[in-house]
Amino acid sequence: MAAGGEQQQAHRPGAYKQKNKQHKHGKHRTKGEIGRENKGRVAVMALTKKQRREVRKMDRRNKANQLRRNKKDLVLSEKRKLGSRDGPPHLVAVIALHAEVDAGAVTKILRAEGVGGVVHEDQGVTGARDSFGLVVPRFKQRFIFYRTDTADLHSLLDVAKIADSLVFVLESTEGWDSYGEYCLSCLFAQGLPSHALVCHGVADLTVKKRTESRRVLSRTVESHFPDARLFPVDSEQDATLLLRHLSAQKQRRLGFRSRRSHLLAQRATYIPNTSQNEKGGPATGLGTLCVSGYIRGSPLLVNRLVHITGHGDFQLSQIDAPADPLPILIAAPRTVKPGRDVDMMDGGNRDVNGDVRVLMKADPEKMESLQAEAEVDPMDGEQTWPTEAELEEAEEARKKRRVMKVPKGTSAYQATWIIDDAGQEEDDDDDDDIDSCDDDEDGMMEDEMDGDNESQDAGSECASEGDDDDGEEEEEEEEISSTGRTGADQKYDEGMDEVEEGEGLRRYREARANEMFPDEVDTPLDVPAKTRLQKYRGLKSFRSSPWDPLENLPLDYSRIYQFQNFERMRRRILADAASEEDGAMEGWYVTLHIVDVPPSVMESFQSGKPLVLVSLLPHEQKMSVMHMLVRQHPSNTEPVKSKEDLMFQCGFRRFRASAIFSQHTSADKHKMERFLRPDAPTVMSVFAPITFPNAGVLVFKQRDNGMQDLVATGSLLNCDPQRVVLKRIVLSGHPFKINRRSAVVRYMFFNRDDILWFKPVELRTKWGRRGHIKEALGTHGHMKCVFDNQLRSQDTVLMNLYKRVYPRWTYDPYVPAPLPWVKRQPPPALSDIDME
Repeated sequence: MAAGGEQQQAHRPGAYKQKNKQHKHGKHRTKGEIGRENKGRVAVMALTKKQRREVRKMDRRNKANQLRRNKKDLVLSEKRKLGSRDGPPHLVAVIALHAEVDAGAVTKILRAEGVGGVVHEDQGVTGARDSFGLVVPRFKQRFIFYRTDTADLHSLLDVAKIADSLVFVLESTEGWDSYGEYCLSCLFAQGLPSHALVCHGVADLTVKKRTESRRVLSRTVESHFPDARLFPVDSEQDATLLLRHLSAQKQRRLGFRSRRSHLLAQRATYIPNTSQNEKGGPATGLGTLCVSGYIRGSPLLVNRLVHITGHGDFQLSQIDAPADPLPILIAAPRTVKPGRDVDMMDGGNRDVNGDVRVLMKADPEKMESLQAEAEVDPMDGEQTWPTEAELEEAEEARKKRRVMKVPKGTSAYQATWIIDDAGQEEDDDDDDDIDSCDDDEDGMMEDEMDGDNESQDAGSECASEGDDDDGEEEEEEEEISSTGRTGADQKYDEGMDEVEEGEGLRRYREARANEMFPDEVDTPLDVPAKTRLQKYRGLKSFRSSPWDPLENLPLDYSRIYQFQNFERMRRRILADAASEEDGAMEGWYVTLHIVDVPPSVMESFQSGKPLVLVSLLPHEQKMSVMHMLVRQHPSNTEPVKSKEDLMFQCGFRRFRASAIFSQHTSADKHKMERFLRPDAPTVMSVFAPITFPNAGVLVFKQRDNGMQDLVATGSLLNCDPQRVVLKRIVLSGHPFKINRRSAVVRYMFFNRDDILWFKPVELRTKWGRRGHIKEALGTHGHMKCVFDNQLRSQDTVLMNLYKRVYPRWTYDPYVPAPLPWVKRQPPPALSDIDME
């Protein structure tokens, strides 16, 4: 007992009391024993690392479930919105894949009364040969059917870019013909939306042939559509089943169109500019195009640029909201005649005076500019402050005494302005040689490799007399063969173009020579090799040797734009586009006022061609260097040479350009390919407007008669002006005398100065030996070389030289319409062509 009668309070240990180890009795406590001992108490370290890891795992799983649920809800909402009251009508393109199939018979059945829909004849696409609107109250869906002209490939591809579903009409026995297969290959490469296969005319066959026809057609379709279902459309009941399938099927998401607002023009009016332009000058030949249609994809902003496929980029002035011409009504007349639109929701889209309500007008300060190229200032050169080493070198050069002959009485200051005649003459000679022997990408080196006998420059000589004799002999042989033709031979040769045949033979010989001797060229005899090949350099290692991407850029690079980080910019712009909530929303029926449009756009729409508009993302009107990863199409058997004029379909754009080919590798340098390789992917680089991936790419080549062949398909890779593409040439020599490790090599060079100039470049042989030039022997191009092992007598000594190549600025946004397609006969194999 303490003093004062108070009882002493006992000490209570805290959570950090020392706990000694207990005796290990050889058995482990169960979780129940541990729980009973703790009696609900929790230690300071409540969760162990394992428990925290389990909690994080549960959180990650819960987050993944939430994301999956959100994506599922988003897909379901988009599916329910398409064709409903709140979304745009279901756009269906009807495509016939056989010449003997009439797609109009299918659309005629869809218009029948037994289908149960309300047909709006005037709410399709004005000018189209068979387009109409269809409202089905039973399904609470509305459709717009558009029958495309299959012969016009550009129109077919443009409609397929924005269509929600494609209906392929097949022939009951064959399915599709050669041109139908060609169209399918183009559609698959571009990006195929949701589709349905329809066969018409099966009911006309007998029961036995009907079963056989279905079995054969199913076997044919499996190659392109493995899990597709065939819908026979011969009655109104079949049409109802097709409509149900179209409204309920899963929609395929195409990235290049879902991220951009797009529209198919259903109505269009053109108002020419009659007043003065903005600068006060006379009126131009342009005008304002008013286009009406349903917005699809994403919200449309009035300050963004719009691209009209095949015509170019334009600006918007305002967006109007007219009445929806295709509302869903529970009770409505069977057919709505032209001129009697249903005025549902009309009061919400018109003001008090009855005028069409203006949704938004463009702000001149926020409108995106149409400027596609950067302003070039030829006086704006690179100005850098000299380094310390350069200053010291300049000071030493200034102190260095210069001895030259000057007139009497000339001061030191005047003498500095006098040019030495001898030095000037040498400089002039060098400049003349460089100018006369400038190696353009399609110039002398390729022609010498190909063995052409054409003149190369002002210093090249004319053809020899032997060439003239050969030409005379060829002409005589041609006359003899023409007189000996029979009637069957003349009939066979009626449709043959001899010029095209000769050009094709030349291209095949070039491709065969490049396949047998890749990149090998002959050393020039009339010009020193160090002058002709002054732009080339050697590399110790193609993989690891440095190459400055900003060195000696051409003047065209001052006209283009470049991103510091293209991938980061792409992610940011696409994220902003996905979260955009301003502007005209998806599913609204609007009228766009497009300013400064040429009258050719309206003429094209009036002729029946589809008018497709797409809203461009920021920076997509600016020029840069675009790279596309493509593969040669199996139907193309002709060689495609680098820098040929090709037609490109890249996303919504269509243009002409000359591309350079290069290998698809992960290195910082990429070897140029002279021809499109059939067995490996190839990267095509062109000057073109910026487009953010993903986007499909189709490459066409135009024949001399105007027809266009599909030569390659692929996708957009990236935008990178600093991609280094190196052209390689290989100089070859023959071992003349062979010692243990050294050898005398000839026929690689033909004078002593060239050997000394290229002495630092490493040598290799076809059998894997490596070496270098030790010294020059004599004055006729013999040189002593040292290798890592003894050469063989049949070996060949090679020297690799490289230079950087750039695309040509041949971009043309206007592509001529292709002529009707005719299947080309397969050419002979490369191994069967005579190389002499």
